[in-house]
Amino acid sequence: MNTTETLLAALLVVFTLPWLAWRLGRTERWAPLVVVQIVTGILLGPGLLGAAFPHLYAILFPNPVVQALNGIAWWAVILFVFLAGLELDLKSAWRDRLHSGTAAALALGAPLVGGALAGAWLWQAGGWAGPAAARWQFLAGIGMACAVTALPILVLFLERLALLRQPLGQRILRYASLDDLAVWAVLALILADWARLSKQAAFLVGFIALASFVRRQLPRLAEADRWYAALVWLITCALAADWAGLHFMVGAFLAGAALEQDWLPQAEAVRRHVLLLLMPVFFLSTGLRTEWGLGGEAVFMAAAMLLLAAVGGKLAGTLVAGRLLGWPRHESWLIGWLLQTKALIMIIFANVLLDRALISADTFTALVLMAVASTMLAIPMAQRHLGKAGAPR
Repeated sequence: MNTTETLLAALLVVFTLPWLAWRLGRTERWAPLVVVQIVTGILLGPGLLGAAFPHLYAILFPNPVVQALNGIAWWAVILFVFLAGLELDLKSAWRDRLHSGTAAALALGAPLVGGALAGAWLWQAGGWAGPAAARWQFLAGIGMACAVTALPILVLFLERLALLRQPLGQRILRYASLDDLAVWAVLALILADWARLSKQAAFLVGFIALASFVRRQLPRLAEADRWYAALVWLITCALAADWAGLHFMVGAFLAGAALEQDWLPQAEAVRRHVLLLLMPVFFLSTGLRTEWGLGGEAVFMAAAMLLLAAVGGKLAGTLVAGRLLGWPRHESWLIGWLLQTKALIMIIFANVLLDRALISADTFTALVLMAVASTMLAIPMAQRHLGKAGAPR
């Protein structure tokens, strides 16, 4: 087959297999389609398909095809991160800042500390940090990976549980919005390069000035023109952030966070289309980056330790927040389990760490496995507490 035919064959596999597994396996209760797509990407990676059937792997994923898939994946994730930034509800969080800030800080801080402790063990064990990582960067990166909540996936889960329009669902979104903002702020700090500090300072100053201009002008455009202008703004921010050494995903998130979702009609529909049409390629691209160089047992043990830090920390943080803020106990458990949705944003976060050589490919694989397991636990465990939590609160 030529390159075009091979690319189409790879796309056929990545769009067909997870959909069939999701439908025929009826996995929706514990593994929504997006999770099945991520798992499929891992299975198709060099550590599994490549190890079991190297000839087939070489046919499906030659270098030109991998490069083409990576290009599609980059554009997919730029759009997705932009939409994640756009979905932040910071105005509501600010109006309820004491309550939301306390809950968000505890829900983020406890798993961050737990993840950093797990990261310290991995650092001492050796072979898990990337060649460019300083100790503090590795610990902060692992800690934040354990603390992430994927806001777009949380929205899907809240819709499924009929909580999205309820006061409780809106509160949970406010906590996740503040945590998302903190995650990207810490990522920018981790990526800060003292050798390029002047470039990064110039980017931030330029971003603030241009964002002020865009916020004034975008609402004045006709609705038919706003998405085109927003895409120009997105690409400009992503390019400038990458030029400054902060990674294009940081720029994409900031581009979305600077805008109001109300200005862009059908933003929710666009997010769904990106998930359907483009993100499966990103999941495949992510799977092609997973490795098992330290051995499958070591990677699974690391993933289990990270899962314990992430899940235990998040639940501990929300239980303490519930005691301080007077939540019913089942409501605290419900919030803690729903905030376990890590897939997508955590995987994007881990991709950035891998791109910057701050973690090894084995650590990346362990983090992806942790994110998948954490997300798969969210719905079934949340449903156990839903009826007792008093959802209308």
